[in-house]
Amino acid sequence: MLRRHARALCAATAAAGALLVAGLSGTASAGADAAAPSRAAATLRTADAPPALLRAMQRDLGLDRGQAERRLANEAEAGATAGALRAALGTDFAGAWVRGAESATLTVATTDAADAAAIEARGARALVVGRSLADLDAAKARLDRYAARHDTADTPVWYVDVRTNSLVVQAVRPDAAREVLGAAGVDASLARTVVSAERPRPLYDLRGGDAYYMGSGGRCSIGFPVTRGTQHGFATAGHCGRAGATTSGSNRVAQGTFQASVFPGNDMAWVAVNSNWTATPYVNGSSAQVAGSTQAAVGASVCRSGSTTGWHCGTVQQHNTSVTYQEGTVSGVTRTTVCAEPGDSGGSYISGSQAQGVTSGGSGNCSSGGTTFFQPINPILQSYGLTLKTTTSGPGEPGEPGEPGGTWKAGTVYQAGATVTYGGATYRCLQGHQAQPGWEPPNVPALWQRA
Repeated sequence: MLRRHARALCAATAAAGALLVAGLSGTASAGADAAAPSRAAATLRTADAPPALLRAMQRDLGLDRGQAERRLANEAEAGATAGALRAALGTDFAGAWVRGAESATLTVATTDAADAAAIEARGARALVVGRSLADLDAAKARLDRYAARHDTADTPVWYVDVRTNSLVVQAVRPDAAREVLGAAGVDASLARTVVSAERPRPLYDLRGGDAYYMGSGGRCSIGFPVTRGTQHGFATAGHCGRAGATTSGSNRVAQGTFQASVFPGNDMAWVAVNSNWTATPYVNGSSAQVAGSTQAAVGASVCRSGSTTGWHCGTVQQHNTSVTYQEGTVSGVTRTTVCAEPGDSGGSYISGSQAQGVTSGGSGNCSSGGTTFFQPINPILQSYGLTLKTTTSGPGEPGEPGEPGGTWKAGTVYQAGATVTYGGATYRCLQGHQAQPGWEPPNVPALWQRA
């Protein structure tokens, strides 16, 4: 079976040849120059992580500043390697994740033992499992379809956990999980039940405070500034307001109007602001600068900024999670260990300098700890035709088509596995992101591999 993947694996290795293996494991980095940044870290501008984010990582993840900086760089490298291996392994791929406070050791799971040597040759740990990621995602999709038509309040959260190679259903009692799995037609052998009394809820409230206010008087937090042509605005959570609802800023000055909103189903919205407001590449008025939207790996550090509790950090637990709130089920969110409280809804989730998503809901608080979910930013950008405001973007311009010709275009949201042409060559996307000038496929091997 290894022969079937040999050409793809060799291509992946060659395409990422400029990427350093340093940081993927303690032994792999022994011969590398620790002071030299990797190509992936340079592409994702991990060195631009703001002081407020680094301080929150130190407090919440138990790191010193140097460890926090190295972790961000190593996680960027691990994500690039995982993307290349995902493309190479094809249907055998069963997920990837990082662990470790500083080294960000990468594990890549496969259903074919013959792939292990190639995975380990890239500095990653290989794990052979029984189910592919595609199989588990298909089982989760059946649960999602069931939840769209039925009440799942007693099984409020479910997700594919690549680390245990299973579909996890969080339920208030075991029989609730069995009932929903059976009704959805999901093979119980694929699933693992976690009993929990948690009942996540959207994180909005009716208190006064910072950030922005809806016309009804409720408060939420700005997610990420965006543009749509020359129109400025911001992405936020759908449960914060419906299309047509007006907003005012933290200074209570008229600000904008919700242009589109989805909740439940997803938890996404965007607000177009009036000419008194300008989109900037900053998070919550601090020095945090957004450089892109490359998705962080499972296990990677992620930090959140919200108008109630400020900066808090944790790790990515699972992507593509479904959660049932009182109002209905939301799918496609990311589950994290970051705490949040009412009023933080809609606020920014960021990993290093890469925008991740907007706060949706969760359980617990920032005194006792908790679990939160964020709506990924790339689907918001793609659904509404928005361009994330970054340090490299112009005043509202989504970017010009790639030169010297091809289908790649700045401003387009690309998912892992997508293919484009550029300069007469074909490239495969390794990590989901919104393209921008300077990230043309030949220039960013962390994001694109020549097919």
